[in-house]
Amino acid sequence: MRIRIEGDELPGRAGAPQAEALRLGGVQVGVQRRKEVVERVGVFEDRAVWEFEVDSREVDGFIDVGGPWVHGRPGARFLYLSWGSTGTGVFAGFRRAKLMFADIPGDLLRGAAAGGGVLVARLGLTGPDGGPRCARVRPPDITWTLEETGHPTG
Repeated sequence: MRIRIEGDELPGRAGAPQAEALRLGGVQVGVQRRKEVVERVGVFEDRAVWEFEVDSREVDGFIDVGGPWVHGRPGARFLYLSWGSTGTGVFAGFRRAKLMFADIPGDLLRGAAAGGGVLVARLGLTGPDGGPRCARVRPPDITWTLEETGHPTG
Protein backbone atom coordinates (compact mmCIF):
# COMPACT_ATOMS: atom_id res chain seq x y z
CA MET A 1 0.00 0.00 0.00
CA ARG A 2 1.39 3.39 -1.01
CA ILE A 3 1.09 6.24 1.52
CA ARG A 4 1.90 9.91 1.09
CA ILE A 5 1.91 12.40 3.96
CA GLU A 6 1.67 16.07 2.99
CA GLY A 7 2.33 18.62 5.71
CA ASP A 8 2.11 22.38 5.44
CA GLU A 9 2.07 25.31 7.89
CA LEU A 10 5.40 24.30 9.44
CA PRO A 11 6.07 26.05 12.76
CA GLY A 12 9.29 27.71 11.60
CA ARG A 13 7.74 29.60 8.70
CA ALA A 14 8.06 33.38 8.67
CA GLY A 15 5.71 35.02 11.15
CA ALA A 16 4.93 31.85 13.13
CA PRO A 17 4.96 32.37 16.94
CA GLN A 18 7.95 30.11 17.72
CA ALA A 19 9.70 30.42 14.35
CA GLU A 20 12.93 32.07 15.46
CA ALA A 21 13.64 29.70 18.35
CA LEU A 22 12.84 26.64 16.24
CA ARG A 23 15.07 27.79 13.39
CA LEU A 24 17.94 28.59 15.76
CA GLY A 25 17.62 25.12 17.30
CA GLY A 26 17.87 23.51 13.88
CA VAL A 27 14.51 21.80 14.38
CA GLN A 28 13.51 19.26 11.76
CA VAL A 29 10.63 16.85 11.25
CA GLY A 30 10.80 13.46 9.61
CA VAL A 31 8.94 10.20 9.37
CA GLN A 32 10.04 7.46 11.73
CA ARG A 33 11.24 4.21 10.14
CA ARG A 34 11.72 1.71 12.95
CA LYS A 35 13.78 3.79 15.44
CA GLU A 36 15.39 6.11 12.88
CA VAL A 37 13.89 9.43 11.78
CA VAL A 38 14.41 9.78 8.03
CA GLU A 39 13.65 12.22 5.22
CA ARG A 40 13.91 15.13 7.64
CA VAL A 41 12.70 18.59 6.64
CA GLY A 42 13.59 21.90 8.30
CA VAL A 43 10.81 23.77 10.10
CA PHE A 44 11.31 26.80 7.84
CA GLU A 45 10.26 24.94 4.66
CA ASP A 46 6.91 25.67 2.99
CA ARG A 47 5.83 22.02 3.06
CA ALA A 48 6.98 18.52 3.82
CA VAL A 49 6.08 15.43 1.79
CA TRP A 50 6.89 11.83 2.58
CA GLU A 51 5.93 8.85 0.44
CA PHE A 52 6.54 5.19 1.20
CA GLU A 53 5.09 1.66 1.06
CA VAL A 54 3.55 -0.27 3.93
CA ASP A 55 2.53 -3.91 3.97
CA SER A 56 -1.15 -4.73 4.21
CA ARG A 57 -3.21 -7.86 4.64
CA GLU A 58 -6.73 -8.80 5.58
CA VAL A 59 -7.17 -10.30 9.03
CA ASP A 60 -10.62 -11.32 10.29
CA GLY A 61 -12.34 -8.95 7.85
CA PHE A 62 -10.12 -5.98 8.70
CA ILE A 63 -7.10 -4.47 6.97
CA ASP A 64 -3.94 -4.75 9.05
CA VAL A 65 -0.75 -2.91 8.14
CA GLY A 66 2.89 -3.48 8.94
CA GLY A 67 6.47 -2.91 7.95
CA PRO A 68 9.26 -0.62 9.10
CA TRP A 69 7.15 2.58 8.97
CA VAL A 70 4.28 1.18 11.06
CA HIS A 71 4.25 1.24 14.86
CA GLY A 72 1.86 -0.13 17.46
CA ARG A 73 0.02 -3.38 18.05
CA PRO A 74 -2.74 -4.85 15.86
CA GLY A 75 -5.85 -2.71 16.09
CA ALA A 76 -3.82 0.33 17.18
CA ARG A 77 -1.34 0.82 14.33
CA PHE A 78 0.07 4.26 13.53
CA LEU A 79 2.76 6.29 11.79
CA TYR A 80 5.09 8.69 13.61
CA LEU A 81 6.18 12.13 12.50
CA SER A 82 9.12 12.91 14.78
CA TRP A 83 10.50 16.34 15.67
CA GLY A 84 14.05 16.93 16.79
CA SER A 85 16.74 19.54 17.18
CA THR A 86 20.00 19.37 15.25
CA GLY A 87 21.61 22.29 17.08
CA THR A 88 24.33 20.01 18.47
CA GLY A 89 24.98 18.34 15.12
CA VAL A 90 22.99 15.23 16.10
CA PHE A 91 19.23 14.75 15.70
CA ALA A 92 17.78 14.85 19.21
CA GLY A 93 14.08 13.98 19.18
CA PHE A 94 11.75 15.87 21.48
CA ARG A 95 8.18 15.42 20.14
CA ARG A 96 6.19 13.04 17.97
CA ALA A 97 2.86 13.19 16.19
CA LYS A 98 0.83 9.98 15.79
CA LEU A 99 -1.17 9.37 12.63
CA MET A 100 -3.55 6.54 13.48
CA PHE A 101 -4.69 4.01 10.91
CA ALA A 102 -7.93 3.70 12.92
CA ASP A 103 -8.77 7.29 11.89
CA ILE A 104 -8.72 6.40 8.19
CA PRO A 105 -12.18 5.69 6.76
CA GLY A 106 -12.45 1.94 6.14
CA ASP A 107 -13.36 2.23 2.47
CA LEU A 108 -10.24 4.33 1.79
CA LEU A 109 -7.96 1.93 3.66
CA ARG A 110 -9.47 -1.06 1.87
CA GLY A 111 -9.15 0.70 -1.52
CA ALA A 112 -5.50 1.53 -0.90
CA ALA A 113 -4.78 -2.05 0.22
CA ALA A 114 -6.36 -3.30 -3.02
CA GLY A 115 -4.00 -1.10 -5.05
CA GLY A 116 -6.66 1.46 -5.89
CA GLY A 117 -4.37 4.47 -5.50
CA VAL A 118 -2.20 6.35 -3.07
CA LEU A 119 -3.51 6.91 0.45
CA VAL A 120 -2.82 10.59 1.19
CA ALA A 121 -2.78 12.31 4.59
CA ARG A 122 -2.85 16.12 4.70
CA LEU A 123 -2.21 18.06 7.87
CA GLY A 124 -0.84 21.31 9.23
CA LEU A 125 2.38 20.78 11.15
CA THR A 126 1.95 23.63 13.63
CA GLY A 127 0.14 22.73 16.83
CA PRO A 128 -2.36 24.88 18.74
CA ASP A 129 0.48 26.34 20.85
CA GLY A 130 2.37 27.54 17.75
CA GLY A 131 5.03 24.84 18.11
CA PRO A 132 5.44 21.51 16.36
CA ARG A 133 2.23 19.47 16.14
CA CYS A 134 2.42 16.49 18.46
CA ALA A 135 0.32 13.75 20.08
CA ARG A 136 -2.49 11.99 18.21
CA VAL A 137 -3.59 13.96 15.17
CA ARG A 138 -7.31 13.43 14.64
CA PRO A 139 -9.74 14.61 12.00
CA PRO A 140 -10.45 17.41 11.20
CA ASP A 141 -6.77 18.28 11.85
CA ILE A 142 -5.84 15.54 9.38
CA THR A 143 -7.68 14.49 6.25
CA TRP A 144 -7.24 11.19 4.42
CA THR A 145 -8.02 10.68 0.74
CA LEU A 146 -7.41 7.94 -1.79
CA GLU A 147 -5.96 9.46 -4.91
CA GLU A 148 -6.54 7.53 -8.09
CA THR A 149 -4.94 8.84 -11.27
CA GLY A 150 -4.50 12.25 -9.73
CA HIS A 151 -8.10 12.68 -8.55
CA PRO A 152 -8.84 12.67 -4.79
CA THR A 153 -11.75 10.64 -3.43
CA GLY A 154 -13.04 10.31 0.10
